[in-house]
Amino acid sequence: MADVTGPTENAQAIAASALRAQQARMRIIAENIANADSTSKTPGGDPYRRQTAVFEPTNVAPGVKGVAMTKTLPDSTPFRQEYQPGNPAADAKGYVKMPNVDPLMESLDMREAQRAYEANLSVIETSRAMDASMLDILKK
Repeated sequence: MADVTGPTENAQAIAASALRAQQARMRIIAENIANADSTSKTPGGDPYRRQTAVFEPTNVAPGVKGVAMTKTLPDSTPFRQEYQPGNPAADAKGYVKMPNVDPLMESLDMREAQRAYEANLSVIETSRAMDASMLDILKK
C-alpha cells in the first residue's frame, strides 16, 4: 500500500514535535526562574541547581524525523556565594550558596524558545493553508 502522508502532513508532524519540545523547554526555564533565589534548608547545603533541556531526534512518521525533549540535565556551573550571616542557610563563615541560575540568561533562553515555538506554529499554519489552497484548486 502506498504511503498516504504527503509533504504537508510530514511538515505538520515535524513542527508539532518541535512545539512539544519547546513547550517542555519553556517549563524547565520557568522552573529555573522560579528557583533563582531559593536557598538550601540546611546550613551550608546546596541550593537549587539549574536544569537544562536535552533534545534528541525522534520518529514522528515512517521515515520522518522530528525532535523531542528526552531529559533534563543539571548545569555544572558553580553556585554563587553571598555573605548573609543571618540567613539560616549560611555556613559557619556566614556565606550562603545561591542557585547557579542567571535570571537574565533564563529570560533570553525563554525568548528564544518562544520564537522557536512561534516559528513552528507558523509552519503548521502555512501547511494548513497550502492544503486548503490545494483543495480549492482540485474543486475547480
